[in-house]
Amino acid sequence: MMLSPDLALALLVNRTTQAYTSAAPAYMTYREQTHISAPTLGRTQNINRSVAVRVADNLAVMHDLPRGARRMGEAFPIIPYFDPLSQFSFGYFANLKSIDITLTRGNPLEFPIPLPNPSVTMVVPYASFWDPTYAADSAPGHLHFLIAPTPRITGFYPSEIVENPQTRLPARIALTDTQHDMTIVLDFSTVDGHWLITHGVFSATEHAAFLTFPVIADVTFDHFAFPTTPPSASLVPSPSPLPSPASSPAPTASPSSAASPQAVQSASPSPLPRPASTRRPPRDAFKKHVDARRERR
Repeated sequence: MMLSPDLALALLVNRTTQAYTSAAPAYMTYREQTHISAPTLGRTQNINRSVAVRVADNLAVMHDLPRGARRMGEAFPIIPYFDPLSQFSFGYFANLKSIDITLTRGNPLEFPIPLPNPSVTMVVPYASFWDPTYAADSAPGHLHFLIAPTPRITGFYPSEIVENPQTRLPARIALTDTQHDMTIVLDFSTVDGHWLITHGVFSATEHAAFLTFPVIADVTFDHFAFPTTPPSASLVPSPSPLPSPASSPAPTASPSSAASPQAVQSASPSPLPRPASTRRPPRDAFKKHVDARRERR
C-alpha cells in the first residue's frame, strides 16, 4: 500500500536532508563541461573548467581547460553539493561567452512528522506550499512525484522528483519558476557516500533588442575527488559550517476536538523564512535573472 503523496514526499525530503547534512565533504574537486546553445540563432559555446571548492562556503579555485586562466569565486557554474529542496536564492546570467550563476544555499528543509499516539486513528499530512501527486509509474521504493505549486509559492518550486530505488534519495529534481519560463533539471548520483549533482540543464527564453530566443546551458560534472585537506593554498582559512535543517520539534499526534468517530491530526510543516534576494542589474544579451524564492508562511 502506498502512503499518501504528501507524507511520502515529506519523508523523502527528510531523508534527503539527513544525507545532505550528515555527509558533507570538507573539500571537493571536479571537472565541469558546459555547453551553451541558442538553437534559433544557430550559435553554441563550450566552457570547460577544473574546479576545487571549499564546500561549506562555496569558495572555489577554477582553471579554464585545457590550459587557460585561473580565477576564484563561487564554484562554476554551481556547486554540485547542493540540495534544491532546501531554501536558496539564485541568479542566472548566460551568453555565448560565459554563464554566471549566483547561488546562496540556505537551510535544508525538514518536515516535522507527528509521533505515534494510540488515541489517534487518522493522520492527515499536507504541505501548504506544494501539492504532490504520484506519477503513473510510481511504486513503493521507486517514487515519482509530480508537484503543483499552491498560491503560497512565488518563484522556483520542485515540479518533479524521481527517487533512486537503491539510495531512496532523489535521482532527478526538476525546478519550475512560477514567474518565468525558466526550468532547471538536475540529475543526482551518490559518489563515495556523497549525494551530488552530476548533470544539469538550465533553459530560459531571453530577450535582446527585438529578438526573443531560447538559451540552454547543459552542464556535466565528473572526475570527483574529496580531499580532506585544502587542495589549494587559497582555500586554507576555516569556513563556516553548512546550514542546519530548518524545522520545529515534531508534534505528538493528539485527538481532534471535533465530535467524530475518527480522531484526525493534521501534519503540516512549520512556516519557514523566505530566503534573501540576490537581484542584480541586467547586463548585455542573453540575460536572465530570477529570484528563487520560497514563500512558506
